[in-house]
This record gives sequence, structure tokens and C-alpha cells, in this order.
Amino acid sequence: MEKLLEITDLALEMKRDEEWNPILHGLSFHIGRGETLGVVGESGSGKSVTALSVMRLLNASVARYPDGQILFHDPAQPDTTVNLSRCTEKEMERIRGNKIAMIFQEPMTSLNPVIRCGQQITEQMLLHTRMDKEAARKHVIELFKEVMLPRPEQIFDSYPHELSGGQKQRVMIAMAMSCQPDLLIADEPTTALDVTVQKGILELIRKLQAKYGMSVLFITHDLGVVAEIADRVLVMYKGNIVEEGSVRDLFLNPKHPYTQGLLACRPSMRVRLRQLPTVDDFMQHRQEGIRETFEKLCVSADERQAFHTKLYAEKPLISIRNISKLYPVRKRKLFEKRQYVQALENITFDVYEGETLGLVGESGCGKTTLGRCMIRLIEATSGEVHYRGTNLMSLNSADMRRMRKELQIILQDPYSSLNQRLTVGDALIEPMRVHGIGHNDKERRAKAIALLERVNLNESHFYRYPHEFSGGQRQRISIARALAVNPRFIICDESVSALDVSVQAQVLNLLNELKQEYHFTYIFISHDLSVVRFMSDRIAVMQNGRIVEMDDADAICDHPQTDYTKKLIGAIPKGIEPDII
Repeated sequence: MEKLLEITDLALEMKRDEEWNPILHGLSFHIGRGETLGVVGESGSGKSVTALSVMRLLNASVARYPDGQILFHDPAQPDTTVNLSRCTEKEMERIRGNKIAMIFQEPMTSLNPVIRCGQQITEQMLLHTRMDKEAARKHVIELFKEVMLPRPEQIFDSYPHELSGGQKQRVMIAMAMSCQPDLLIADEPTTALDVTVQKGILELIRKLQAKYGMSVLFITHDLGVVAEIADRVLVMYKGNIVEEGSVRDLFLNPKHPYTQGLLACRPSMRVRLRQLPTVDDFMQHRQEGIRETFEKLCVSADERQAFHTKLYAEKPLISIRNISKLYPVRKRKLFEKRQYVQALENITFDVYEGETLGLVGESGCGKTTLGRCMIRLIEATSGEVHYRGTNLMSLNSADMRRMRKELQIILQDPYSSLNQRLTVGDALIEPMRVHGIGHNDKERRAKAIALLERVNLNESHFYRYPHEFSGGQRQRISIARALAVNPRFIICDESVSALDVSVQAQVLNLLNELKQEYHFTYIFISHDLSVVRFMSDRIAVMQNGRIVEMDDADAICDHPQTDYTKKLIGAIPKGIEPDII
């Protein structure tokens, strides 16, 4: 296969606290024409900085390349090889977006919020092609149709905040494809999307690749996703390539302990485990292979049945009765009749003490709205929520504030859910003061430090600010903050969706350990059925504000009754599962 991109002995150093720290250590790999190369690894393994190095998007004042080459073999000039690591900024401007394009992980921060979507793409086309504005507009609308965006003319004139996450990512793909690049770099393009949108994005990238014959560098932390799209895979760990091979070879016969750990820590749809293996288990010279590890951690059907018989013999902890929620639609005319969107429609179910009830469904189905209505973070339009015999909807604000001590929520985004101006210690102590927990700040500080240690952090973290932590560490802090007021009932709202698979496994194990230790009851909200199956006793499947199916978690996953549930399960990246059972 002819090489399109060739990286040899690439080393990268980045400046921090006036010192240069090595980030990449002599990377060497290539991408062939028309090939899809997957790059996998945890956050911090060097995947994204490798892609940014190819695009030359790292600031020269904080990044330098002491060794190595990034060679681009331009198909339009077969006898010409461009060393991207030595190009001037002017030369790179002609290559970026034209010869090499990139889809970034977070479309909301990649798209300019104050410029209309269509204008952002036409700007790039006017720079790299000879089209006039009208021709560029027509071409962009055709691209929007090609990436299956609804109402392409309307989206051309829309701002990014008016689109869903999946639609914004399709706009980014259209932007990347606007000049028909030879190489498309996709940096975690599906991480924050639900499984059905993710499946559509992967199919779209494959379709466009086949049509235009481009090469794809696909970066992800999820081996299941990379198995759906890649021809070959590189596994990166701490700035090194530790394993490389075809997708099939890597899945069926992983050699490096790190690769084995990445494979093992993905929640499986085939088996129920007591806890998830972690990457650290395999890196610390675990003697057993993946098969032996899974066999040791499997939960038998009899064990689950005995637990559920005892669990559901008790009275419900929370009873939801006919909860509905209407959102008003903005009026376009002064005297136009007010219209409403039905976010929730007559939701009724019970949650039992000690249970984990999973809520699954696509983005926009009403999962988060239901969770917030249950604890009155937003007010339901109608219905009742009974907690230990008390109707929460009838409580005044003072009584509800006292009740919040027992009802907590762990939010999806650990970056925005923590106050950046408060130290971690202050964030933990503040709710204790509000609810009168501890006689003085000395007692509260001791409890806060104990909670940090319980979620695998330490006393030094008490004095730091949120920006000093990784995403996984911030989520642990959010969990510790929820625990600070001694709750009985916790809603986990997409609390692991922003984390890579290895950190996700650690947080899921931690949530289960805390449940056993403190006898919590969970509502676990997620769009990922494999994660929900691992966590849940029962699963409720939501679609368009209604529960369309509810049953035992294993029954839902193994024998779905509705077409919608079958669609969700079918959208989960299966990959090539190793023979683990």
C-alpha cells in the first residue's frame, strides 16, 4: 500500500513550569492511501497531541520537536514529499483543511458560537478554492445533505447552539470534507454522543471515505469503536506505541498487558460481572489472562435471583406517579398561541431501597429531565414523587431544602459541575455547613479528607482547585461531594460518559463499592446499554418522554421486546470479542 503519511522517530517535548517534559518518545508509523488507522489509549497517552502535531496546531512557545519527521506524500504531486514538522506557518495554512482536515472531539467548542454554521464552512472553501460565495453556499448545502443533516438550508443559517450534539458533529464532518482532503483526522468524534448517533457517524465516515478515497486517522479510547471502522490499530501508552497490528489480530490475540486491560475493562453485553477489571490489574503483572479474569468475576443467575427476591419483597423507597413535564416553545409572533413540547408523559414506576435502576435512551428522550424532576431540581408540570411516604411535590422550599440532604445527584460534566473558585476542600465542606453536619469546621475537614481518601484521592487534594485535576479525578471529587451530606438516594446522570474506558471502569467499580458500604439506592442514567447493564438491577428504556420497556437488566439486554430497545442494542459497537467465556 502506498504511504500517504509517514512518521519516523517523532519526539515531542512540552514546556511546563519553565521545564521541558518529554510527551512523545520516538513514534514511528505510517498511514496508507485509502487506509483507516485507529489509535487507541487512555487520556494522556499521547493520541491527541500526535494528531495536533500532524496538523501543527501546538503552540511553538510550549511545544518543540527535538527529533523525528512527519512526512506527507502529496498525491497531487507524486514526486514531492512535504516534511510537516519543518513547514512554515504559511505553508501549513495551505495544507490544513485542504490536504489534511480534522474533526475535533467537542464540536461545541470547535465551532464558533457567534458565526452561523454555513458561513464557517464557506469561509474555509473561499480560502482554499476558487469558488464564489454563491457556489460555495450551494456546495455546503449539498454537503449537509450528504452528511444527512435535516433541513440543510435552515441549518446553513443556524448557530451552533441551535443544533443537537449529533448535528454539530455532522457540521464538523461537512467542514472537514468541504475541500475533499487526502487525510481526515478524527479525534474522538463520537465520545460524547449516544450509541445510535455514534453508529450513524461511523457509517457516515466509512461512506465518505469510500466515495472520496481518503485516508483516515481515527483516534479513540474505545477499542469497540475502533473495531467498527479501522483496518489497523496502534495502541499508545504514555507517549509510546506498545502494540500495533490488524484489528482482528489485536482483538483475538492481544500481546501487551495494556492492550489486554483496555479490552477487559469494557463492560460486556455477554456476561454479568461483579466488578470490572481495570488496566492497572493487567499492568501490575496479573498472572491470569482475560478469560480467567472474567470467569473469576462472573455473577451467577442464582446469585442475582436470590438478591432480587429479597430486594423486591420490601416496600419501594421512591414511587413516581404520572410525572409529566411541558416546556414552552418560544413564540415567533406577538399574538401567536403558546406551544409546548412534551418532555415527559405520565411516567410511573417504583424504585426499591438498595436497587440500581438504569434509565437508558437516546439524547433528548427525557432521561435527565425525569431525574431532575424526581428531586425537584426542575418542577414537574404534574404528577407526584413519594419518598419514604412523603410527597416531595407538596413540600415548601424550606422543607425541600432539608430533604435534599437525602437526595443527591452526580452530574454528567465534572468540569462544569465544580465551582472553579473554590478549593476541593471548600466544595466538600460547604454542603456540610448548610445541612449542619459536624459540630465545627475541624470535624467537617476531617470528614472531607476521609471522603477524598475513600474515593482514592488524598489529603493534598483537599487544598487544590478543580483545574488541577484530570476528568476522572474531578468525577471522584463530585462523588465525594455527593457523599458529604450522608444521602440515601443518588441520581448518577451520565456520570461516566465523558471518561475514557479505563477511568470509567474505576469509577463504576467505586460506585458499586460505595453502594455496598453505605446502602445507597441509585438511578443510573446513561445512553450506553452495556454500562447500564453492568450497573443495574432493572432497566427502564425511554423514548420521546415515555417508558417503552422496563424489566430485569439481563432480560432487557438478552431478550428486548420493543423495536426501539433492539435498535439501541444493535447500535452498541460489538467489535471482535476475544474468547473470554
